[in-house]
Formats: sequence, structure tokens, C-alpha cells
Amino acid sequence: MTTGTATMAQAPAEQNPFMQAYNTTFKVPPFAEIKPAHFMPAFEAGMKEQQQRIGAITMQRSVPTFENTIAALEKSGELLRNVGTVFFNLTSANTNPELENISRQIAPKMAQNTDDIYLNPALFSRVKTVYEKRASAKLTPEQDRLLEKTYKAFVRSGANLDAAKQARMREINKELSLLTVKFGQHLLAETNQFELIVDNEADLAGLPASLKTAAAISAKEAGKEGKWRFTLHNASVMPFLQYSANRPLREKMYKAYINRCNNNDERDNKVIVGQLASLRAEKAGMLGYTSHADFVLEENMAKTPAQANDLLNRLWEAALPVAKNEAVEMQKVMDREGKGEQLEAWDWFYYADKVRKEKYNYDAEELRPYFQLENVREGIFAVSKKLYGITFSPLKDIPVYQEDVVAYEVKEANGDHIGVIYMDFFPRTSKRGGAWMTSYRKQAIEKGKRVAPVVSIVCNFTKPTGDEPALLTPDEVETFFHEFGHALHGLLSNVRYETLSGTSVPRDFVELPSQIMEHWAFEPEVLQMYAKHYKTGEQLPASLVKKMDDASKFNQGFVTVEYLAASILDMQYHNLAPGAKIDPLQFEKQQMDKLGLIPQIAPRYRSTYFQHIFAGGYSAGYYSYIWSEVLDSDAFAAFKETGNIFDPATAQSFRKNVLEKGGTAEPMDLYKAFRTRAPEVKFLLKNRGLEN
Repeated sequence: MTTGTATMAQAPAEQNPFMQAYNTTFKVPPFAEIKPAHFMPAFEAGMKEQQQRIGAITMQRSVPTFENTIAALEKSGELLRNVGTVFFNLTSANTNPELENISRQIAPKMAQNTDDIYLNPALFSRVKTVYEKRASAKLTPEQDRLLEKTYKAFVRSGANLDAAKQARMREINKELSLLTVKFGQHLLAETNQFELIVDNEADLAGLPASLKTAAAISAKEAGKEGKWRFTLHNASVMPFLQYSANRPLREKMYKAYINRCNNNDERDNKVIVGQLASLRAEKAGMLGYTSHADFVLEENMAKTPAQANDLLNRLWEAALPVAKNEAVEMQKVMDREGKGEQLEAWDWFYYADKVRKEKYNYDAEELRPYFQLENVREGIFAVSKKLYGITFSPLKDIPVYQEDVVAYEVKEANGDHIGVIYMDFFPRTSKRGGAWMTSYRKQAIEKGKRVAPVVSIVCNFTKPTGDEPALLTPDEVETFFHEFGHALHGLLSNVRYETLSGTSVPRDFVELPSQIMEHWAFEPEVLQMYAKHYKTGEQLPASLVKKMDDASKFNQGFVTVEYLAASILDMQYHNLAPGAKIDPLQFEKQQMDKLGLIPQIAPRYRSTYFQHIFAGGYSAGYYSYIWSEVLDSDAFAAFKETGNIFDPATAQSFRKNVLEKGGTAEPMDLYKAFRTRAPEVKFLLKNRGLEN
């Protein structure tokens, strides 16, 4: 995308790429032609067009039917969806000050547009009429599902409220839209702002050569040649905490990481956290729910906070004693060193690595030379082909939004076009942290023809350094497989309506396709496909594979506890009653003290940088990863039980009953169609080493 020289002036419609059909390969967005000045007029035109189409729906005199009301509403926002998918993907993956300014401007307008749809009494009257006559309408199962979701969306947006409450609902939605944008922008700025500059090589003791090289390159790029620069991006901070022998510097990095947006400055998020929690509680109360969590979970697999909390508490009771034992093991190592130090949070990663090496003679850095990014990618392609028969071909002359981005055409075994996948691997200041999958176009059926999806996976992997290619850590390999599982969910979707397409499923089901892919990553048969030394081409030795497998359950107490702590914190924030006022730091401490969380472990995401729940759509839903892990562990067991992790019949069943179905049925019904029974939690406990 072009940036820098573009102005905020509105571009004429005839020059605006969004105002005309894309004349590109596979009709992907023409990124090179899109400038910041195009967004606001395209947004406004899209909202105007959608409201005109809705006006046409409500003004017709014909009796409301599925086609003239529900299907017509489904098609009403095409232009708005086109501009929105490009804009919001760019603000996550390749933002700049102009886009951030537009983001603040457009958020309340988009909130108003949504309210103008769901709080439109004439439109709701037609939707309600169709819904009430559904029994005699002879709808297909997918039409019936879309009708139900549409009707519920109106009710859950306040369509049944009186005028005064609807007015307040509009105010709340406007405030929420602005606050979530501010939260995310603060976090990106805070993460980019911090740097740890080391000018004495002795302070780099313990760090692997690859990390030192990356830090030297980072310093040079920042105009500090001859020094080493470390940042709060995961590819920098996490290996630093794991390997640095300099305890004061570990403490400095760790405290900077866990205190992001908690420094009482212009990027502080504490007030925003309190406001978001309070507004969500108020909105839920207006709609008749006890809490925001009750509101959210009604539409998820868990159905109630009680059921989600039951799983979290069961796992907490199993994991906390394991984490405490891990802390004891690490303290013993510290005691043997004779420094008189007590284990602190900034020591955990470092001493966990020491214990791991001591117990299993395993060092994850030994594996990195065998995990060249391009080889891992080819391994993922090979797994996907063996499971589902699909192939991937590089697209050289297709528009991309940033020079590092690559694209592939995805095809069926018979050569039929499935879709396009973009891949964006490396950190930059214009990209938020973490990894995610998204869509530029969702699959649907229009006029009897399949609309091919365009999806993207965005990561923050270790960059190439000097003469070395990008060499991934085992965690990064797992993340790659995870996000690719999401991509397959979007690519292999085979439904009629976009609203039900691909990943348009409840939060606690959407992680099943992603997390099941992780199971293949380190299977010996799969490692044979891609784990080759980047210099010699030597296969990953069986001895290293065994070490990795032996150590795979190590530190699972910590991993599980830090995740569960964040999940429970999320649920507690969103279990607040309407009118509740909190101080986020006090609230967080109270919840962690109540759980008995040991001081050496912090929640994976503390309140002020918990982007998943305060700016990422996972409010009252962070538990979804562990809920889905029950599903993915049970689902992968189905492959294992056949004696073939690529069993064709099992793979075909998973594709047909899960990946292709999107949100066209209840998730548990889809899962049971694949597994022929409900999932069992025992496989998760076994995989995490938490069995009694």
C-alpha cells in the first residue's frame, strides 16, 4: 500500500479503487492503487449504499419472505465489506499515522451505521415476521440457520428496547468503538516505544548467536551501530528472558513487558479497561442479561459462564500444583548456584530452560537450524495435501500490501481453484504483535457459482539475520501450523451465505481447526517432510526428536496456569454486574489472590495489554482456546486410533463435517457428525501431562 506522500483529501470516485470492480488476478484488492485518501469516501459511500438498500427492503409492499428480506439484507453491504476488510486488515498488519487517524474517525460512524440497521423498527418488523413464520417457509437448513442468526442479531442489538434505551445503546456502542481503537493503538505504540540498548558485549552472556545477530541488526537499523537492541516484540523479548544470564537486564525486560500501557502516561490503558468493562456490563443489563459473559456465552458452545468456569477451575486444580513443583525444581538449581537468590517472575524462563537441559539434555536452539521458514511452509503444504488433496502454487505478480508479503493460489487435486492465501511473517513497527488469520474475501455462493475466498495469515516470526535465512523456534513452528489451520477453515468453506462462511463460528469452536493442525507439526512422519538443516540438508536427527518429545510436557504447569489465569481474569471482568466500578490493577490482584496464583507467574496477558478481550473480539471468550483444546485433542485422537495420522476417511470426514460447514449448524452437532460422539477431556489432560 502506498503511504507517506498521500494526503487526507478525498479522492474522486472514478479514481477510487473501491468504487469499481477489482481488475486484478483473482480479483484481490489492488493494494498498490489504494491510498489513505480513498478510505473515508469509500466508507461513506458504502454506508450510504447499504442504507439505501435497506430502505428498499423496508419500503416494499410485498409480504416479508426469506429472499426479499433476509437474503436481501445479507447482500446489502458489499461495498462496505470490501473497504472494511482492506482497511481493518491494514490497521492491524501495516498501519501508519494516517490510517490510525482514519480509524478514530470511522469507528463511531461504523457503530452508528450498525445501529441504524439493527435498531431500524421497520426492518426488524420484516425480519420478525419471517422468523415467526419459519415453520411453514420450507427453508433449507442453511437458510433456517441464517434466519435464526439474523433475528437473534437484531434482538441482541436492542431491537426490542424502547426508544430511550435504544438511544443509550447507541451512545454505548459509539463509546465502545472508540475505546477499543484507542486501546489497540496505545498498545502498539507502547510496544514499539521500548528498547533495551546493550553496549557491553559481556552483558550478552548466555544469548544464542542468532539472537545477538538479530539485536545487532536491529540496533544498526535504529541508528545505533555497534550496539545491540532488544524490543518487546515476542521474537526479541521471549528468547532474551529464556537465555540471558544477566539477571538485572532480565528484570528490566520483564517489567517493561508486563507493564505495557501501565505507566501513567498518554498510552496508559487502565482507565480504558475500567470503562470497557463497565459499558459492556451496562449494555448486557439493558438487554436483560446478568453480565456481559452471560450475553456472550449464550451464543457459544459453553452456553453459560458456569460451564466455561467449570472447565477452567477443573484444569486450574490440576495445573497449579504442577506449576508449584516446577518452581521448587528451579529454586533448587538457584540454590546450587549459591547466590542466595529467590526465584522471581523474570527468572522463570531462564531457569526453566536450565532445568529442561538438565533433565532432558534438550535445548530448543539446537532445533532452530532444522526449521528454516521456507521448509516449514513446504511441510505445512505437504500435510495439507496429504490430508485434503489440495496444492499451493506461488503467485509472483499479484498485488500485496507490503513488500515482505507472499501469496499462493490454492487448488483442489483436480486443479479447480479454491482461493488465495497471503502470508506475512516478520515483525515491523506498523504491525501489531501476535499472530492471526483474517479474510479479504469470504467464500459464498452467488448466482450458482462459488465465490473463492482470499485469506491471510499474519505472524511475527524471527527474521533472517545476516547470511542466515529465517530460522524458527519450535514455538514459532507450532504457531505457523496453528494459523494455517485457521486459513484452511476459511479456504475450504463450502456454504451459500457469507455470514455463515468459514471462520464465522462461535469463539469456542473457531480454534478447533487451528489447534488440531498443531498436532501434526512435530509428528516424526511430518518432521521427515520438512525438518532439514538449512546448511547441510541433513534430516533432523532422531535423537533430537526424542529429546523434544521427552521434554514436550515439561513446564506445562506454568504454560497452563498463565493461560488459565488470563482466561479467568477475562471471565471475572465480564461477570461484573451493571453499574460496577473497578480499579483494574486492584481488581486483577484480587482475582489472582483468590485463585492462589504464585507470585512467580503473571497472567499471560495482564489487564492493560490484554488485547484479545479489550480490542480483539475475545471478551468473555479467552477461555475458548482451552475449550477448543478439548475438541482438538479428542479429534486428533480419531486419527491416531486408525493407526494413520493421514487416514483418508478421517480427514475427509473432518473436512466435510467441520472445515466446509462454517457456521451452518450448531458446533456440537458438527463435531458429533465427525466424531460420532461428544468430546472427552481425558485427551487434553494427557497431552498436557496433567493427568492424576
